[in-house]
Amino acid sequence: MASIAVSEILLAISLAALLMSGAKLRLPRIWLPIALWMLATALSMAFSDQPAAGLPAIRKFYLFLELLVVFSTFDLIWTRRLFWTWAGLGAASAAWGCVQFVHRISQARQLQRPFYVFYMSDRRITGFMSHWNTFSAQMMFVVLFVIAFLLFATKVRAPWNWLAAACGAIAAAAMVLGFTRIIVFMACPVAILYLVWWWKRWLVAVLPLVALAAVLVSPAPLKERFESIFHPRKDVDSNDFRRVTFRTGLEMIKAHPLLGVGPERANQAGGLFDQYVPKDIPRPLPVGWYGHLHSLYIHYAAERGIPAMLILVWLLLEMAWDFWRGTRNLPARSDAKFVLHAATAVVIGVVLEGFFEVNLGISGVLGMFLAVAACGYVALETLEKADA
Repeated sequence: MASIAVSEILLAISLAALLMSGAKLRLPRIWLPIALWMLATALSMAFSDQPAAGLPAIRKFYLFLELLVVFSTFDLIWTRRLFWTWAGLGAASAAWGCVQFVHRISQARQLQRPFYVFYMSDRRITGFMSHWNTFSAQMMFVVLFVIAFLLFATKVRAPWNWLAAACGAIAAAAMVLGFTRIIVFMACPVAILYLVWWWKRWLVAVLPLVALAAVLVSPAPLKERFESIFHPRKDVDSNDFRRVTFRTGLEMIKAHPLLGVGPERANQAGGLFDQYVPKDIPRPLPVGWYGHLHSLYIHYAAERGIPAMLILVWLLLEMAWDFWRGTRNLPARSDAKFVLHAATAVVIGVVLEGFFEVNLGISGVLGMFLAVAACGYVALETLEKADA
C-alpha cells in the first residue's frame, strides 16, 4: 500500500525466512484453479505471435507467493494485526490523497479552468500509489475490512472501534474523491450491502436512500461524476472509448477463442489492438487509454482465451463460496466471522469492478487481494480445526 517495489522485496525476504524456518509449506485449497490459470497463461504465451512480449504476465506469478507465505504462517491473531496495518497505512495514504485533492483545486483555480475537466485530465489523486485505479481499489479494501471489523469482530474496546472507524472514514473519503465510478457507485456499495445484510437486514432497504441523498447534497464535481454515468462528456468521461475496447475485445475472442492473442498482446502500444478494431468504428478513436480492454473478463478471454477466463471466474466464485459458507452457524461476533465476511465482500467488490477494469492485472491490487484471500482461508481452516 506504500510501495509495490518494497512490498515485493519484503515478500522475497518473507519467503526466504519461511524456507529457512523449516515450517511446513502450505497452500489454500484454491491451488488447482491457480495452477490451471498459470498453465493457460503459459500456453497462450507459447502460441502467441510474440511469446517474449508475455514475460510480464509470467513475472506476475511471483505475487501468488502471497498465498504460500500468509497461509503457511498466519493465524487469526496475525490476521487481525494485518488488518490494523492496512487500516493505518490506508488512512495515511488516504490523508495524502486528500491533500492532493486540495492541491488540485488550487491548481485549477490558478489556471482558471473548470475543476471537473481539469481533474479528469490525468490529475486524479493517487495517495501513495502511482495511479488512481490502484489507489481507489486499495481504499475499497480498507473500507470493507473496517466495516466488517466494526460489525463482526469480537473483544473490541470502544477506543479501538473509534480508531478503526476514523481510518475507514478517511479511506472512504479518499476513495470517493478518486472519482473511480465503478468503485464509488457500484462495487463498494454492493459489497457494503452484503456486509450490512448479514448484520441487520432491514438496513439494506435504507442505505440506498441514504446513498442517493448523499449524492444529491454532494459538491458539484461529485454530482458531475455521477451524472457522467448516464450523460458522459465527449473526451472528458470514459464511456466512448470503453465501448471501443469492449467491441475490439470481442473481435479478438471470436478470432482466437481457445488461447487468445497472447499475454500483453491485446493492447494498442506494440500490441494487436488496432488490427481488431471493428471497421465501422470511425478514426481517430475516442480519447482514452488503450493499454488494456477495461474489463477483467473480456481482457483475459481476448488475451489468454475463453478457458483461461473461465478458470479465473471459477477461482473467484470458489473463494466467495468458501468464505460465505464458513460464516454459517457462527456467533454474532467472532474474529473468524469478521475475516470471512470481509474477504467475501472484497471478492464481491473485485468481481463487480472487474466488469469495467482489469483490476487483478495491477500488482498493487492483485498482491493485496491474494493476501486477503489467504487470510480468509486461514480463518476457514481455524473453524474447521475447531469443529474437528
